[in-house]
Amino acid sequence: MFLYILGLVAVWYIYRWFKETKRVANKGDKYVYITGCDSGFGNNLAKTLDKLGFRVIAGCYTEKGEDELKKISSDRLTTVPLDVTDSESVTKAAASIKTLVGQGGLWAVVNNAGVAIPSGPTDWLTIEDYKSMLDVNLNGVIAVTLSVLPLIKKARGRVVNVASVFGRISPFGGPYCISKYGVESFNDSLRINMAPFGVKVLCIEPGFFKTSVTDTVILKNNLKKLWDRLPQDVKDDYGPTFLETSLEKMDETFRQLTDGDLMKVVSCMEHAVAAIHPRHRYSPGWDAKFIWLPLSYMPTCITDRLFIIFSPKRKISVP
Repeated sequence: MFLYILGLVAVWYIYRWFKETKRVANKGDKYVYITGCDSGFGNNLAKTLDKLGFRVIAGCYTEKGEDELKKISSDRLTTVPLDVTDSESVTKAAASIKTLVGQGGLWAVVNNAGVAIPSGPTDWLTIEDYKSMLDVNLNGVIAVTLSVLPLIKKARGRVVNVASVFGRISPFGGPYCISKYGVESFNDSLRINMAPFGVKVLCIEPGFFKTSVTDTVILKNNLKKLWDRLPQDVKDDYGPTFLETSLEKMDETFRQLTDGDLMKVVSCMEHAVAAIHPRHRYSPGWDAKFIWLPLSYMPTCITDRLFIIFSPKRKISVP
């Protein structure tokens, strides 16, 4: 019986592998709009899709990002200035894209732009800290998607949203996980809403990868700034060694978990854009598959206990 089940599983995996190898035709007629192309995943995806023959529209936050991308790409690639937090910028980019793609519509939008700071314990933050990150990581995703959704529907294309495995589980405080949970929810509702129109909505949920989002220098400087602005009574609650311990723990965690191979994520993005039969969700990264996703299915009492054990120790006063 066991061998029979094992055989069925093997056949199913072979069938899925074969099915997922098929790619869409006429790439030269398909436009793909990518946000956050100055660096990291977005930059690598723009170059990859350009080499594959797609007509890439790369949204860049800076002129430097646009210029550097143009230098190493073909004439098929177009750049547009884009600040996903600025409604005028989003609308202007969408108008340019509408003119560029014409009657064929837009094959795909990849919502990749994102930030990781400010991040810290919840009671170190203000509501403005939450707003600034949500404006990029969640509201920006929604704004960009809505701005080009009619063009996507016309092409019966795809929406690819880059969330995070931390849209499944929240091992640390602050707005990052909240923003990614929001992207997951937006992705799920949009997928159901768009299904009757033949539009596919896919989600990328990476673990820790070596990008500006996981740059420990930036993250540690952010944590120091948050600590320095805290009232003394909050500092006293955490104790004098908490900041130093947190910085050491961050270095240790990122050294152990961060993967430098960005192409693991880019390959998932490319598949979501180019495969005839894409997956609904992709979870690149060994830490995503073997740590965070399994933990997300465990009882809350177990995950909470594990996170508390491995978190920096606080000075806790019991009244």
